[in-house]
Amino acid sequence: MDTPGVDSRVPGAAAGAELRWMGGRLLDATGGFVGSLSPRMPGEQDFSPALHRLTPPENSTSAQPEIDYEGLPQGAATGTHMLAGSVAGIMEHCVMYPIDCVKTRMQSLHPEPGARYRNVMDALRQIVRTEGVWRPIRGVNVLAVGAGPAHALYFACYEKIKFSLGNAIHPGANSHFSNGVAGCMATVLHDGIMNPAEVVKQRMQMFNSPYRGVVHCAASLLRRDGPAAFYRSYGTQLTMNVPFQALHFMTYESLQELLNPRRRYDPASHVAAGALAGALAAAATTPLDVCKTLLNTQEAHAVHAVAAAGAASSGRRISGLAEACRTVYGMGGAPAFFKGFQARIIYQAPSTAISWSVYEFFKYLLTQRQHG
Repeated sequence: MDTPGVDSRVPGAAAGAELRWMGGRLLDATGGFVGSLSPRMPGEQDFSPALHRLTPPENSTSAQPEIDYEGLPQGAATGTHMLAGSVAGIMEHCVMYPIDCVKTRMQSLHPEPGARYRNVMDALRQIVRTEGVWRPIRGVNVLAVGAGPAHALYFACYEKIKFSLGNAIHPGANSHFSNGVAGCMATVLHDGIMNPAEVVKQRMQMFNSPYRGVVHCAASLLRRDGPAAFYRSYGTQLTMNVPFQALHFMTYESLQELLNPRRRYDPASHVAAGALAGALAAAATTPLDVCKTLLNTQEAHAVHAVAAAGAASSGRRISGLAEACRTVYGMGGAPAFFKGFQARIIYQAPSTAISWSVYEFFKYLLTQRQHG
Protein backbone atom coordinates (compact mmCIF):
# COMPACT_ATOMS: atom_id res chain seq x y z
CA MET A 1 0.00 0.00 0.00
CA ASP A 2 1.37 3.40 -0.93
CA THR A 3 2.07 5.76 1.87
CA PRO A 4 -0.10 8.89 2.24
CA GLY A 5 1.26 11.85 0.37
CA VAL A 6 2.84 9.86 -2.46
CA ASP A 7 1.78 11.26 -5.83
CA SER A 8 0.89 8.24 -7.97
CA ARG A 9 -0.33 9.15 -11.45
CA VAL A 10 -2.96 7.05 -13.22
CA PRO A 11 -3.66 7.78 -16.90
CA GLY A 12 -7.29 8.17 -17.85
CA ALA A 13 -7.48 5.86 -20.81
CA ALA A 14 -10.97 6.73 -21.95
CA ALA A 15 -10.89 10.48 -21.76
CA GLY A 16 -7.18 11.07 -22.02
CA ALA A 17 -7.31 12.86 -18.69
CA GLU A 18 -4.81 12.35 -15.89
CA LEU A 19 -5.89 11.17 -12.44
CA ARG A 20 -3.65 11.39 -9.39
CA TRP A 21 -3.87 9.32 -6.23
CA MET A 22 -2.70 11.33 -3.28
CA GLY A 23 -3.24 10.36 0.32
CA GLY A 24 -5.89 7.77 -0.52
CA ARG A 25 -7.87 10.23 -2.65
CA LEU A 26 -8.32 10.56 -6.41
CA LEU A 27 -7.69 14.00 -7.88
CA ASP A 28 -8.14 15.14 -11.47
CA ALA A 29 -5.66 17.15 -13.45
CA THR A 30 -6.89 20.40 -11.93
CA GLY A 31 -6.74 19.08 -8.36
CA GLY A 32 -10.47 18.42 -8.18
CA PHE A 33 -11.67 15.72 -5.77
CA VAL A 34 -13.28 12.91 -7.79
CA GLY A 35 -13.14 9.81 -5.57
CA SER A 36 -11.41 7.77 -2.92
CA LEU A 37 -9.61 4.44 -2.66
CA SER A 38 -10.46 2.14 0.23
CA PRO A 39 -7.94 -0.54 1.28
CA ARG A 40 -8.79 -4.23 1.39
CA MET A 41 -10.84 -5.15 4.43
CA PRO A 42 -10.19 -8.40 6.34
CA GLY A 43 -12.05 -11.35 4.87
CA GLU A 44 -12.48 -9.79 1.43
CA GLN A 45 -11.76 -12.09 -1.52
CA ASP A 46 -11.00 -9.26 -3.92
CA PHE A 47 -7.64 -7.73 -3.06
CA SER A 48 -7.94 -4.89 -5.52
CA PRO A 49 -8.82 -1.53 -4.03
CA ALA A 50 -12.40 -0.40 -4.52
CA LEU A 51 -13.12 2.97 -6.14
CA HIS A 52 -15.92 4.92 -4.44
CA ARG A 53 -17.49 7.76 -6.37
CA LEU A 54 -18.23 10.73 -4.23
CA THR A 55 -21.77 11.91 -3.80
CA PRO A 56 -22.40 15.59 -4.62
CA PRO A 57 -21.56 17.96 -1.77
CA GLU A 58 -24.40 18.77 0.58
CA ASN A 59 -24.34 22.44 -0.37
CA SER A 60 -24.68 21.71 -4.08
CA THR A 61 -27.68 23.39 -5.63
CA SER A 62 -28.35 20.35 -7.81
CA ALA A 63 -28.91 18.26 -4.68
CA GLN A 64 -31.50 20.61 -3.24
CA PRO A 65 -35.08 19.63 -4.09
CA GLU A 66 -37.03 22.48 -5.59
CA ILE A 67 -39.83 23.54 -3.26
CA ASP A 68 -43.18 23.92 -4.96
CA TYR A 69 -44.77 26.77 -3.06
CA GLU A 70 -48.04 26.22 -4.94
CA GLY A 71 -48.27 22.80 -3.29
CA LEU A 72 -48.37 23.78 0.37
CA PRO A 73 -47.57 21.31 3.15
CA GLN A 74 -50.55 19.21 4.13
CA GLY A 75 -52.30 20.56 7.20
CA ALA A 76 -50.79 24.04 6.90
CA ALA A 77 -52.31 25.26 3.66
CA THR A 78 -55.37 27.04 5.07
CA GLY A 79 -53.45 28.97 7.71
CA THR A 80 -50.77 29.91 5.21
CA HIS A 81 -53.29 31.20 2.68
CA MET A 82 -55.20 33.14 5.35
CA LEU A 83 -52.12 34.84 6.77
CA ALA A 84 -50.71 35.64 3.33
CA GLY A 85 -54.10 36.91 2.13
CA SER A 86 -54.62 39.07 5.22
CA VAL A 87 -51.27 40.84 4.80
CA ALA A 88 -51.83 41.23 1.05
CA GLY A 89 -55.29 42.78 1.56
CA ILE A 90 -54.13 45.30 4.13
CA MET A 91 -51.16 46.33 1.98
CA GLU A 92 -53.30 46.62 -1.15
CA HIS A 93 -55.92 48.90 0.37
CA CYS A 94 -53.66 51.05 2.54
CA VAL A 95 -50.99 51.80 -0.08
CA MET A 96 -53.52 52.84 -2.73
CA TYR A 97 -56.01 54.54 -0.40
CA PRO A 98 -55.37 58.14 -1.59
CA ILE A 99 -56.26 57.14 -5.16
CA ASP A 100 -59.36 55.38 -3.85
CA CYS A 101 -60.39 58.65 -2.18
CA VAL A 102 -60.03 60.48 -5.50
CA LYS A 103 -62.05 57.78 -7.28
CA THR A 104 -64.94 58.14 -4.84
CA ARG A 105 -65.05 61.90 -5.33
CA MET A 106 -64.78 61.73 -9.10
CA GLN A 107 -67.77 59.37 -9.21
CA SER A 108 -69.99 62.01 -7.62
CA LEU A 109 -72.97 62.73 -9.88
CA HIS A 110 -73.18 66.39 -8.88
CA PRO A 111 -69.87 67.47 -7.31
CA GLU A 112 -69.66 70.73 -5.42
CA PRO A 113 -67.54 73.51 -6.98
CA GLY A 114 -64.65 72.75 -4.63
CA ALA A 115 -64.62 69.06 -5.62
CA ARG A 116 -64.43 69.28 -9.40
CA TYR A 117 -61.19 67.86 -10.70
CA ARG A 118 -59.61 67.53 -14.13
CA ASN A 119 -57.72 64.29 -13.41
CA VAL A 120 -56.27 62.20 -10.60
CA MET A 121 -53.16 64.31 -9.98
CA ASP A 122 -55.16 67.54 -10.05
CA ALA A 123 -57.54 66.03 -7.48
CA LEU A 124 -54.72 65.02 -5.15
CA ARG A 125 -53.10 68.46 -5.38
CA GLN A 126 -56.37 70.26 -4.66
CA ILE A 127 -57.29 67.98 -1.75
CA VAL A 128 -53.90 68.40 -0.07
CA ARG A 129 -53.81 72.17 -0.71
CA THR A 130 -57.32 72.96 0.49
CA GLU A 131 -58.06 70.24 3.04
CA GLY A 132 -54.66 69.23 4.42
CA VAL A 133 -52.05 66.58 3.78
CA TRP A 134 -53.85 63.92 5.83
CA ARG A 135 -57.22 64.31 4.10
CA PRO A 136 -56.61 61.76 1.31
CA ILE A 137 -56.11 58.97 3.89
CA ARG A 138 -59.05 59.84 6.14
CA GLY A 139 -60.92 56.62 6.95
CA VAL A 140 -58.05 54.28 6.09
CA ASN A 141 -58.17 52.72 9.57
CA VAL A 142 -61.64 51.21 9.11
CA LEU A 143 -60.57 49.76 5.77
CA ALA A 144 -57.47 48.18 7.29
CA VAL A 145 -59.56 46.58 10.04
CA GLY A 146 -62.00 45.13 7.49
CA ALA A 147 -59.44 44.15 4.87
CA GLY A 148 -57.48 41.76 7.10
CA PRO A 149 -60.18 39.17 7.86
CA ALA A 150 -61.96 39.75 4.53
CA HIS A 151 -58.89 38.95 2.45
CA ALA A 152 -57.87 36.08 4.74
CA LEU A 153 -61.16 34.32 3.93
CA TYR A 154 -61.00 35.52 0.33
CA PHE A 155 -57.67 33.88 -0.57
CA ALA A 156 -58.19 30.79 1.61
CA CYS A 157 -61.56 30.11 -0.03
CA TYR A 158 -60.17 30.80 -3.49
CA GLU A 159 -57.23 28.42 -3.17
CA LYS A 160 -59.32 25.65 -1.58
CA ILE A 161 -62.06 25.73 -4.21
CA LYS A 162 -59.62 26.24 -7.09
CA PHE A 163 -57.61 23.11 -6.29
CA SER A 164 -60.57 20.95 -5.23
CA LEU A 165 -62.75 21.82 -8.21
CA GLY A 166 -59.82 21.91 -10.62
CA ASN A 167 -58.70 18.40 -9.64
CA ALA A 168 -62.25 17.14 -10.07
CA ILE A 169 -62.73 18.71 -13.52
CA HIS A 170 -59.28 18.58 -15.09
CA PRO A 171 -56.70 16.85 -12.86
CA GLY A 172 -53.16 18.15 -13.16
CA ALA A 173 -54.04 21.13 -15.36
CA ASN A 174 -55.31 24.67 -15.00
CA SER A 175 -59.10 25.03 -15.27
CA HIS A 176 -60.49 28.47 -16.15
CA PHE A 177 -63.91 27.35 -15.00
CA SER A 178 -62.66 26.36 -11.53
CA ASN A 179 -60.70 29.62 -11.28
CA GLY A 180 -63.82 31.63 -12.08
CA VAL A 181 -66.06 29.69 -9.67
CA ALA A 182 -63.46 29.97 -6.92
CA GLY A 183 -63.21 33.72 -7.45
CA CYS A 184 -67.00 34.13 -7.29
CA MET A 185 -67.40 32.11 -4.08
CA ALA A 186 -64.49 33.92 -2.44
CA THR A 187 -66.11 37.24 -3.32
CA VAL A 188 -69.33 36.39 -1.47
CA LEU A 189 -67.40 35.90 1.77
CA HIS A 190 -65.13 38.88 1.17
CA ASP A 191 -67.94 41.34 0.48
CA GLY A 192 -69.97 40.18 3.47
CA ILE A 193 -67.18 41.45 5.71
CA MET A 194 -65.99 44.41 3.66
CA ASN A 195 -69.34 46.03 2.82
CA PRO A 196 -69.83 47.83 6.17
CA ALA A 197 -66.23 49.07 6.03
CA GLU A 198 -66.77 50.28 2.44
CA VAL A 199 -69.88 52.26 3.45
CA VAL A 200 -68.09 54.05 6.30
CA LYS A 201 -64.97 54.58 4.19
CA GLN A 202 -66.81 56.23 1.31
CA ARG A 203 -68.82 58.45 3.66
CA MET A 204 -65.51 59.63 5.14
CA GLN A 205 -63.99 60.24 1.70
CA MET A 206 -66.71 62.56 0.37
CA PHE A 207 -66.11 66.29 0.06
CA ASN A 208 -67.27 68.18 3.17
CA SER A 209 -67.95 64.94 5.02
CA PRO A 210 -69.85 65.85 8.23
CA TYR A 211 -68.35 63.05 10.32
CA ARG A 212 -65.63 63.64 12.91
CA GLY A 213 -64.21 60.15 12.57
CA VAL A 214 -64.89 56.50 11.80
CA VAL A 215 -66.72 55.76 15.07
CA HIS A 216 -68.87 58.89 14.74
CA CYS A 217 -69.75 57.96 11.16
CA ALA A 218 -70.68 54.36 12.01
CA ALA A 219 -72.71 55.41 15.05
CA SER A 220 -74.58 58.09 13.07
CA LEU A 221 -75.49 55.64 10.31
CA LEU A 222 -76.62 53.01 12.80
CA ARG A 223 -78.76 55.50 14.72
CA ARG A 224 -80.37 57.09 11.68
CA ASP A 225 -80.81 54.18 9.25
CA GLY A 226 -80.25 51.06 11.32
CA PRO A 227 -78.04 48.06 10.41
CA ALA A 228 -79.50 47.97 6.88
CA ALA A 229 -77.45 51.07 6.03
CA PHE A 230 -74.27 49.00 6.07
CA TYR A 231 -75.63 46.49 3.56
CA ARG A 232 -77.71 48.70 1.29
CA SER A 233 -75.17 48.24 -1.50
CA TYR A 234 -74.36 44.57 -0.80
CA GLY A 235 -76.40 43.27 -3.74
CA THR A 236 -74.81 45.81 -6.07
CA GLN A 237 -71.39 45.02 -4.63
CA LEU A 238 -71.86 41.34 -5.40
CA THR A 239 -73.31 42.11 -8.84
CA MET A 240 -70.15 44.09 -9.55
CA ASN A 241 -67.53 41.97 -7.77
CA VAL A 242 -68.63 38.51 -8.90
CA PRO A 243 -67.93 39.24 -12.60
CA PHE A 244 -64.97 41.44 -11.55
CA GLN A 245 -63.30 38.64 -9.60
CA ALA A 246 -64.19 35.94 -12.11
CA LEU A 247 -62.56 37.99 -14.89
CA HIS A 248 -59.72 39.01 -12.59
CA PHE A 249 -58.78 35.47 -11.50
CA MET A 250 -59.18 33.91 -14.94
CA THR A 251 -57.00 36.64 -16.48
CA TYR A 252 -54.39 36.32 -13.74
CA GLU A 253 -54.14 32.53 -14.02
CA SER A 254 -54.00 32.71 -17.83
CA LEU A 255 -51.21 35.29 -17.71
CA GLN A 256 -49.35 33.16 -15.17
CA GLU A 257 -49.46 30.24 -17.60
CA LEU A 258 -47.96 32.51 -20.25
CA LEU A 259 -45.41 34.42 -18.13
CA ASN A 260 -44.63 31.81 -15.49
CA PRO A 261 -45.47 28.37 -16.95
CA ARG A 262 -43.50 26.45 -14.31
CA ARG A 263 -45.44 28.28 -11.59
CA ARG A 264 -42.38 29.20 -9.57
CA TYR A 265 -42.17 32.20 -7.30
CA ASP A 266 -41.48 35.00 -9.79
CA PRO A 267 -42.20 38.54 -8.50
CA ALA A 268 -42.07 40.15 -11.95
CA SER A 269 -44.72 37.83 -13.39
CA HIS A 270 -46.96 38.23 -10.32
CA VAL A 271 -46.83 42.03 -10.57
CA ALA A 272 -47.41 42.12 -14.33
CA ALA A 273 -50.22 39.56 -14.32
CA GLY A 274 -51.89 41.17 -11.29
CA ALA A 275 -51.80 44.67 -12.75
CA LEU A 276 -53.18 43.63 -16.15
CA ALA A 277 -55.88 41.44 -14.63
CA GLY A 278 -56.97 44.20 -12.24
CA ALA A 279 -57.05 46.88 -14.93
CA LEU A 280 -59.14 44.74 -17.30
CA ALA A 281 -61.64 43.72 -14.61
CA ALA A 282 -61.91 47.31 -13.33
CA ALA A 283 -62.61 48.72 -16.77
CA ALA A 284 -65.39 46.20 -17.41
CA THR A 285 -67.18 46.86 -14.10
CA THR A 286 -66.90 50.66 -13.77
CA PRO A 287 -70.65 51.31 -14.37
CA LEU A 288 -71.58 49.06 -11.47
CA ASP A 289 -68.96 50.73 -9.28
CA VAL A 290 -70.58 54.13 -9.93
CA CYS A 291 -73.94 52.71 -8.79
CA LYS A 292 -72.32 51.18 -5.71
CA THR A 293 -70.77 54.52 -4.76
CA LEU A 294 -74.14 56.23 -5.07
CA LEU A 295 -75.80 53.63 -2.83
CA ASN A 296 -73.04 53.89 -0.23
CA THR A 297 -72.82 57.68 -0.09
CA GLN A 298 -76.50 58.55 -0.70
CA GLU A 299 -75.30 61.76 -2.36
CA ALA A 300 -77.59 64.57 -1.17
CA HIS A 301 -78.26 66.13 -4.56
CA ALA A 302 -79.14 62.77 -6.09
CA VAL A 303 -81.42 61.82 -3.18
CA HIS A 304 -83.25 65.16 -3.37
CA ALA A 305 -83.68 64.80 -7.12
CA VAL A 306 -85.16 61.33 -6.72
CA ALA A 307 -87.40 62.43 -3.84
CA ALA A 308 -88.65 65.43 -5.83
CA ALA A 309 -89.58 63.14 -8.69
CA GLY A 310 -91.49 60.93 -6.25
CA ALA A 311 -89.38 57.91 -7.12
CA ALA A 312 -87.68 57.30 -3.79
CA SER A 313 -88.85 53.91 -2.59
CA SER A 314 -87.72 53.94 1.03
CA GLY A 315 -88.05 57.29 2.76
CA ARG A 316 -85.79 59.58 0.75
CA ARG A 317 -83.13 56.91 0.25
CA ILE A 318 -81.88 55.39 -2.98
CA SER A 319 -82.18 51.64 -2.58
CA GLY A 320 -81.25 48.81 -4.92
CA LEU A 321 -79.31 48.52 -8.14
CA ALA A 322 -82.24 49.28 -10.43
CA GLU A 323 -83.03 52.58 -8.71
CA ALA A 324 -79.35 53.50 -8.64
CA CYS A 325 -79.05 52.85 -12.39
CA ARG A 326 -82.12 55.01 -13.10
CA THR A 327 -80.73 57.81 -10.96
CA VAL A 328 -77.29 57.73 -12.58
CA TYR A 329 -78.77 57.72 -16.07
CA GLY A 330 -81.31 60.42 -15.22
CA MET A 331 -78.65 62.78 -13.86
CA GLY A 332 -75.93 62.30 -16.44
CA GLY A 333 -76.97 59.95 -19.20
CA ALA A 334 -74.80 57.06 -20.36
CA PRO A 335 -71.47 58.90 -19.77
CA ALA A 336 -72.29 59.15 -16.07
CA PHE A 337 -71.78 55.38 -15.73
CA PHE A 338 -68.09 55.91 -16.50
CA LYS A 339 -67.39 58.72 -14.05
CA GLY A 340 -64.06 58.13 -12.34
CA PHE A 341 -63.04 55.60 -15.00
CA GLN A 342 -59.43 56.83 -15.12
CA ALA A 343 -59.10 56.94 -11.33
CA ARG A 344 -60.54 53.44 -11.01
CA ILE A 345 -58.01 51.98 -13.46
CA ILE A 346 -55.12 53.86 -11.83
CA TYR A 347 -56.27 52.60 -8.43
CA GLN A 348 -57.08 49.01 -9.35
CA ALA A 349 -54.06 48.04 -11.48
CA PRO A 350 -51.42 48.77 -8.80
CA SER A 351 -53.76 47.46 -6.07
CA THR A 352 -54.09 44.01 -7.59
CA ALA A 353 -50.38 43.98 -8.46
CA ILE A 354 -49.54 44.74 -4.81
CA SER A 355 -52.07 42.23 -3.57
CA TRP A 356 -50.81 39.34 -5.71
CA SER A 357 -47.10 40.09 -5.24
CA VAL A 358 -47.43 40.37 -1.44
CA TYR A 359 -49.67 37.30 -1.29
CA GLU A 360 -47.35 35.16 -3.42
CA PHE A 361 -44.30 36.37 -1.46
CA PHE A 362 -45.77 35.51 1.93
CA LYS A 363 -47.08 32.20 0.63
CA TYR A 364 -43.60 31.39 -0.69
CA LEU A 365 -41.91 32.54 2.52
CA LEU A 366 -44.24 30.59 4.80
CA THR A 367 -43.98 27.50 2.60
CA GLN A 368 -40.18 27.67 2.69
CA ARG A 369 -40.32 27.70 6.47
CA GLN A 370 -42.75 24.76 6.51
CA HIS A 371 -40.49 22.68 4.25
CA GLY A 372 -37.40 23.80 6.14
